[in-house]
Amino acid sequence: MKRIGIGLLVVVIALAAGFVFQRPIGEAVYQRAAQAVPGRDRLAGLEDGLHVGLCGTGSPMTNPKRGGPCNVVVAGRQVLVVDMGENGNRNLNMMGISAGDVDALLLTHFHSDHIDGIGPLMLYHWTRGTSTAPLPIHGPEGVEQVVDGFNAAYALDHGYRIAHHGEAVVPRSGGGAAARPFAISGTKAIVMKGGGLTVTAFKVDHDPIEPAVGYRFDYKGRAVCISGDTARSANLIATCKGADLIVHDALQPRMLRDVGAAFAAQGSATTAKIFTDIEDYHATPEQAAQSAQDAGARMLVLSHLVPPLPFAYLYPAFLGDAPARFDGRIVVGEDGMLFSLLPQSEAIDRRRLL
Repeated sequence: MKRIGIGLLVVVIALAAGFVFQRPIGEAVYQRAAQAVPGRDRLAGLEDGLHVGLCGTGSPMTNPKRGGPCNVVVAGRQVLVVDMGENGNRNLNMMGISAGDVDALLLTHFHSDHIDGIGPLMLYHWTRGTSTAPLPIHGPEGVEQVVDGFNAAYALDHGYRIAHHGEAVVPRSGGGAAARPFAISGTKAIVMKGGGLTVTAFKVDHDPIEPAVGYRFDYKGRAVCISGDTARSANLIATCKGADLIVHDALQPRMLRDVGAAFAAQGSATTAKIFTDIEDYHATPEQAAQSAQDAGARMLVLSHLVPPLPFAYLYPAFLGDAPARFDGRIVVGEDGMLFSLLPQSEAIDRRRLL
């Protein structure tokens, strides 16, 4: 009993000391953390190769653990972002990838959840990199309208920051974004090429949203495809033949119907109808797995997950029969994952940056 009493006394004293010295302890801890922030450059440590990071694996449905659709592709020293959903830029920053290092943003289509993070990315691209040119945003027809809208919305902010920080810090010519539209006359088109990297845009099936595209990235013998939003797409399978890794959107109808039924039971018929409507323009995990199998991919990463998955225990229910349809590995994507594909190798290494 005496030892227990002494132990409790020690705990009480420690707690009291922590409370009394909370301010200096907090300041010391914060100073140490702040000193580590500028040096967190994950790009500097990457080997030459093709790398794919998930900076957002969620959807418009609320999910505090997942940002909106966002992917980052690093090929050698080139850094490209595919789609920029809400909190995508925040996740990039937390992953140790500065928006100042981003060479361009590629959009798959213009649904709100794929573009609503563009503003912060534009701002950080300008201020973190002291950029002298706007952020290039590539996309199919309509990208000009999207970019013009963001530039207009941020015009006042642009002026405020120049007046406050000065052009040596935020050059007048570097703010905002510049549209880089492309057209696809057939089913696919090369939209970027240089530094050993070839980027091919290909049409996908996201009706009634048109145009909607996915992207294939080829670098030093390795290849990655990012589907964007699509139902099962024959063109995706054809264009992504031989790709090492496919990042594919996925919606599990059985689970989604449970959510829709709950809204209907509460009298929210319009919300319930939205859940019914979205089933036909996203692939199921099983369909994504079959597409990856038909394309001959080595790994399938599921992203843009519908409905939200708050914890990993739900993954088998979400996957359904998908594992039986694909000979390779299936990964349920999570924010912060990074996949590395090095030249002269068939391996796909995975790590977490969050």
